[in-house]
Amino acid sequence: MNIFEKIIGSLDDKREWKALEARAKALPSEYRNAYKAIQQYMWMGAAPTDWKDCSRIFGGILDLFEEGAAEGKKVTDLTGEDVATFCDDLVKDENTWRDKYRKKLNDIIGRG
Repeated sequence: MNIFEKIIGSLDDKREWKALEARAKALPSEYRNAYKAIQQYMWMGAAPTDWKDCSRIFGGILDLFEEGAAEGKKVTDLTGEDVATFCDDLVKDENTWRDKYRKKLNDIIGRG
């Protein structure tokens, strides 16, 4: 890894993210809006701490949404009515930012 990548991160990761975002923009509006809402929920703590896991999960959601859109299904036909539970199930075996923040909080209070 060169100094440039240390400062701004991997260019391959950035290209991959841009490709995911381009796929999301191509979705029909119902799916695009749902994807953005899911992203927002995930970034509030439910997303994995590892970039590759995030990329895999968001890519999987896009695969599901692209297929569902092609079949004319509603978003909730794919996710179920409780979309937050759908998201939580996607990351149940991952180390998430929420887990990291919980540990940090407990460590801070435990030292007090």
